Amino acid sequence: MIARSKPVASEAPNAPPIYLDYQATTPMDPRVLEAMLPWLTGKFGNPASVTHSYGREAGGAVETARAQVAALIGADPREIVFTSGATESNNLALKGVLRFGRERRDGLVTLATEHKCVLESARALERDGFRVTILPVRSDGLVELRAIERAIDEQTALVSVMAAHNEIGVIQPIAEIGALCRARGVLFHTDAAQAVGKLPIDVDAQHIDLLSISGHKIYGPKGIGALYVRRRPRVRLVPLIDGGGQERGLRSGTLPTPLCVGLGAAAALAKQEMSEEAQRLAIWRQRVLAGLKMRVPGVHLNGEALRRLPGNLNLSFPDIPATELMAACPGLALSTGSACTAVEIEPSYVLRALGLPDHLAESSVRIGLGRFTREEEISATIDTIAAAALRLGVAGKRSRGHI
Repeated sequence: MIARSKPVASEAPNAPPIYLDYQATTPMDPRVLEAMLPWLTGKFGNPASVTHSYGREAGGAVETARAQVAALIGADPREIVFTSGATESNNLALKGVLRFGRERRDGLVTLATEHKCVLESARALERDGFRVTILPVRSDGLVELRAIERAIDEQTALVSVMAAHNEIGVIQPIAEIGALCRARGVLFHTDAAQAVGKLPIDVDAQHIDLLSISGHKIYGPKGIGALYVRRRPRVRLVPLIDGGGQERGLRSGTLPTPLCVGLGAAAALAKQEMSEEAQRLAIWRQRVLAGLKMRVPGVHLNGEALRRLPGNLNLSFPDIPATELMAACPGLALSTGSACTAVEIEPSYVLRALGLPDHLAESSVRIGLGRFTREEEISATIDTIAAAALRLGVAGKRSRGHI
């Protein structure tokens, strides 16, 4: 009798699938939940109620969280504006800057591969009469600095470039773009929802004027984010929300103390553990890539190979529709790309912007590793995807009469 190797967790009856979608969202770190719990139960004060101890206690917790978020990106706590997430932060950055300065400068420059909330904000601004320039990227997903330099003119108010891509994982040359914008007297915004907590960020060294953060991308709670807004030289914004003037008048509304505390705790943990975590995930990412390339002919990596998030892979399996591959891997939680556009049946606009033909874009899956990925899950991931891809590849060839 041949002894069967011990099954991995995903093979056990009723076991949850191995989670491989860390770019869509991250599980909340239990230490973050522990920090939040008192503010979800007995500590219920409104942080704006400064006339009594309940409010002052909540206000102190919010300011501690603000300082923790600021420390993660090298900012002053007074430069952190709490929002509901990166979508709101991106909207506030783009629309706030352009609307404030429209009498002097009315131009926005961004990339074709930006997150939907940036591109849709840009289109909304364009409908309102602002000038919008959307630049292409290279086949590896990176932007040419010369393209940005050529696009900036005397009417450009803002350049917005994502730091690390949510779908293909590539890391743009943020410091170089920031320096270029600073030299040309143009504000620079980066959607850093995927980069913060995974890559070192220093807003001064990288010449960043505005930066968007999302709590649920760094093992914090959903429904909370932040926008960094530079104080010196001061960045001026028109607010999106009118009300009581909280958050220096930039974002009115009662702050959700538990969520702010959670974001602060997540930021503090990321600052402590980011370096070691990134090294581990980069090793495992390369192991998955090498294992699949060895076992599945024709696997194609989308996006630059080295300048990418430590835990991200975006792979095309030629002639195997991504939906069929994922259905054949019920023990793995995979995705085709952005969770914000997952309901769309069209090939990814990001992969199209890289020049991928539809048959490759439609066969692409995103693999995201993260803090709670276990080493034994790496081998299980390779085995499961390789077996499914080979099986579907043979079936496809038979259906086309090639076998």
